[in-house]
Amino acid sequence: MNAVIQTQEFSKSQCVAGLRAALNILDKWQATAEQACRVLRISRSTYTRAKQPDSEWAVALDSDQMQRISLLLNIHGALRLVFDNPDNVYGFVGMENHNEFFNGRTPLEIIAQGDMISLYETFRRIDALRGGLW
Repeated sequence: MNAVIQTQEFSKSQCVAGLRAALNILDKWQATAEQACRVLRISRSTYTRAKQPDSEWAVALDSDQMQRISLLLNIHGALRLVFDNPDNVYGFVGMENHNEFFNGRTPLEIIAQGDMISLYETFRRIDALRGGLW
């Protein structure tokens, strides 16, 4: 059985909007610039440009980078459903977690390793908090 993987093309403005939203969330999670670059697999120059309020700036991101943005936005969405308190919505990823997968590390530490598996597995665990299936 062959799986067909569909890729979606995103416009440069969609890439910028997604990137800026993801960086805004990472800022609220108190991620460093280095961590944000690793999580989203972007260069420091792309990070710096995305942080500037230049509405004319455009960037093309590959499907891996857009999947990373999507996972990060979905983590944020799951946290907003689980918690009412903004301190928990934005603070949870910086808190030590002693569940099996995290083993005393924070979710931010895990995703800042920079690999897609860590980001996806962190999303699965956080999504499970809201009753999602994994």
